[in-house]
Amino acid sequence: MSYPEFLNITELKELASRPAPAAVEVETILNKALKLKGLNTKEAAALLAVRDEKQIHRIMEAAAKAKETIYGKRMVMFAPLYSGNHCSNNCLYCGFRKDNKDITRRKLEQDEIALQTRMLLKEGHKRLLLLSGESGHYPLEYLKESLETIYKVEEKGTSIRRVNVEIAPLRVDEFKELKECNIGTYICFQETYDPDLYKKYHISGPKANYENRLYVMHRAMEAGIDDIGIGTLFGLADHRFEVLAMLRHAEELERLYNCGPHTVSVPRIEPAPGSALTENVPFPVDDDAFRTIIAVIRLSLPYTGIILSTRESAELRQELFRYGVSQISAGSKTSIGGYTEKEAENQQFALGDHRSMEEVINDMVGMGFIPSFCTGCYRKGRVGQDFMDLAKPGLIKHYCLPNGIVSFAEYLMDYAGDKTRKSGFALIKKLTDEESDPVVKGNITSSLEKINAGERDIYL
Repeated sequence: MSYPEFLNITELKELASRPAPAAVEVETILNKALKLKGLNTKEAAALLAVRDEKQIHRIMEAAAKAKETIYGKRMVMFAPLYSGNHCSNNCLYCGFRKDNKDITRRKLEQDEIALQTRMLLKEGHKRLLLLSGESGHYPLEYLKESLETIYKVEEKGTSIRRVNVEIAPLRVDEFKELKECNIGTYICFQETYDPDLYKKYHISGPKANYENRLYVMHRAMEAGIDDIGIGTLFGLADHRFEVLAMLRHAEELERLYNCGPHTVSVPRIEPAPGSALTENVPFPVDDDAFRTIIAVIRLSLPYTGIILSTRESAELRQELFRYGVSQISAGSKTSIGGYTEKEAENQQFALGDHRSMEEVINDMVGMGFIPSFCTGCYRKGRVGQDFMDLAKPGLIKHYCLPNGIVSFAEYLMDYAGDKTRKSGFALIKKLTDEESDPVVKGNITSSLEKINAGERDIYL
């Protein structure tokens, strides 16, 4: 298989196997990282090679400082909605793979999608991630109809405000159609950037084409998709190589389109029905390595959202909120129709965090984090390069903190139990009182007054 030129696989593998750096090199790199200008692949490789416990702690604390500076106490909330599990691919790590005979195949009809959406709205969700298998069962027209269905559902006078999509690669002309459907971020994982291992794990189906998947973000951005999300499935190859390849991918998109990925996802392999590979992970990533992965990505791509799913345990997720994660799913189901039915054997993969949305929120508030349901930037056109132009000089926080707090206040008023409402508003008061910018503080105060008066969907 030919290696993609922009990745330079040979160079990245050499960097991934470099020896541990001296303490002075680590300090030099961290000092640069704290200027929030990002790190290159050589610098990231050095941090990924650190083995000294004290130096690892320094990396984690630097990531925590970067996270706090850029994102403050906000944590964006969303939920996945799986519309079907038919698939033409044989990906050895996936419960939905074509040759898995242990699951029941199902495609949601539009009334069922509406019901799933309604159940998520009742929990207070405002952002969804729409997913499906790669199959002729899910043509672009089905996706477009599903998006229209989701946006039309109303519950308690409100509706889903932003749908991100995680679907198979499209052509440029298809992406142009998708852009007209009011989507948020287009997400597609490379799974592994190692071409030889990719071939080993993807034995048949359209997804077996490594380069078609690798260049999907080029096509999406060429078509005008503003925000894209990349990711890798940790456990399929050496984690250090995978992180460096993702960073190189981000650099290439930035070079070509003046804007890198809006988000990076960091799933680890979890047990999946009918998948022997997930019971014996080829390149296991332990919790310590995973912590370092999150921290190094945060320091390398400081303004890019890091998404953490419910694959991970509640305890580890809460720890990683501090060190770099900025978006999380909550109350998730990975089976078809899972929000109204028992999951049984039809999950795509096993979950580690089984808490309800409100339980997650309660724990977040106890840690001082504001669960944000904000979709203001999408709806005000602060996307793609425009978002980054505001984020890099620190201007985006003038919108994000007020919008995050006010969207959380709306959740507390309409969906939360008494305990959550009381602790949530106490946190809102604390953060509002601590805000030093009079303009930001004024925007928060005036918007909260409108929420208390019964107005909804307020954003700057």
